[in-house]
Parts: sequence; C-alpha cells; structure tokens
Amino acid sequence: KTLDTAKALAYYSNLPVIIVPTIASTDAPCSALSVLYTDDGIFDEYLILPSNPNIVLMDTEIIAKAPARLLASGMGDALATYFEARACEQSGALNMGGGLPTKAAMALAKLCFDTLIADGEKAMFAAQKCVCTKAVENIIEANTYLSGIGFESGGLAAAHAIHNGLTALEECHDLYHGEKVAFGTLVQLFLENAPMEEIDEVLFFCKNIGLPTSLEDLGVNSIEREKLLEVAKLACAPEETIHNMPFKVTPEKVLAAILAADNYGGY
Repeated sequence: KTLDTAKALAYYSNLPVIIVPTIASTDAPCSALSVLYTDDGIFDEYLILPSNPNIVLMDTEIIAKAPARLLASGMGDALATYFEARACEQSGALNMGGGLPTKAAMALAKLCFDTLIADGEKAMFAAQKCVCTKAVENIIEANTYLSGIGFESGGLAAAHAIHNGLTALEECHDLYHGEKVAFGTLVQLFLENAPMEEIDEVLFFCKNIGLPTSLEDLGVNSIEREKLLEVAKLACAPEETIHNMPFKVTPEKVLAAILAADNYGGY
C-alpha cells in the first residue's frame, strides 16, 4: 500500500520515485501501476503509470529480518506470474503495457516459478530465523523483480481477478495480497483444467510454506454459495483480467472452480 501510494503520488506530482522496500511481500516495487481500493477495502481499479520506478533498492539483510509470513505472501503473489502469463500468451491477450507477451517476458515468468519451487521452502526456514541465505536472496529477486517484470510484460489473467473478487468477503480483509493470490492461482488451474501434476505441485508448494489452499484457510468458515457467486461475479467484471484466459469465462465457471479448488486444497 505504501509503495503504490508513493508511485501514484509521484505520478500526479510529476516527480521521480525511488522505491526502497523493507519487505518482499508483493511484486509492487518494480511495477508501473498502483492498485486502488475503495474505503471499504474492495478492489476498485488499476492505475496504469507511464513508467516504472526510477530506482528500486533492496537491502536483503533488512528484508530477511521481516516476519517470514510476509516473504511467503510475496511467493504467493509471484506464484501466479507464470500461469497468468502463459494464459495471456495462449489467448493473445495484451500485457499491462498494452503489448503482446514476448519470449523474454515468458522466460522471466518461468524463471520466477522455477526459483520459487527450487528455493522457496529453504528461504522460509532461513526467514523464520531472520537470517539471509542465498535461497532468501533468490526468493527476494523472484518475488520482486522476476514477478514484477514477469506479470507486467506477460500479463494478468484469472488468479489476480479472483483475488480481486475475494476482497468482497470481509473475512479475507486481514489476509495479505499474496495469500489471496495463491488461492486464486489454484482456482485458475482448476478453471483451465490444468494437469493434476501441475495442480499438485502448486498445492504442495503452498502447503509447505504456509500459504492458504482452501476457503477455510482464508478465514471463510461457512461456505455460502450466494456470497461466493458474488465473488465470482466481481472476478468476472467486464474490465477484469480474467477475460485474458484463452476461453470464455463466466461467474458460474469461476464459482465451480472455487468450490473444486477448495475441496481439493482443504485435504
């Protein structure tokens, strides 16, 4: 929130902006956009900025001393990068800059995912002790740079749209952005009927580093289909990135994917 506010203020004030994050909980530091919310905490819109921050400076020793849950949240945000970029590539959808995903963008997005799988769990063991190892450094790069450039140049799809839909549930307001995106990624995989091996890899990664894989993990203890349908409808708003998926998406399909992902992730 702080970084997005600073980027927006710099834009409206016509000033350069230097971003110095003390946590690696999202890919916001590098991106040329700010996410705007209503006073009630519900997603409003993306403010697309004309340029990326002038400088992004990260001290890994400081970031390693932050609560480990924040690093895990950043991995949840980064987890969506490859799968959303892949969907945009398949559908020919435009990325956040209004262009088509390039091979370089796809390579960065895939490297982001591969880094998470290779070093995510090791990084959590170190972060829980507030120490900086090579794995922590690699995950900071994945969460911030690889994910930031990957999503911006690759494009967003269902995972982030489902996150935006989940902001309508008051029970989810205490969760971090990446925690909701992680569940949104699982939902996207069910929505696109991804191979079970891929779903399993994402599911077990989330469980191993403490990211939510079910509605109960998100704080939603009673499943009310009408409420979840409202989440699905918000995720399918006309301007949402879910329409970058390579097939037609409806609220009913999203609701079905949410319930299926919840049923599997709740094991």
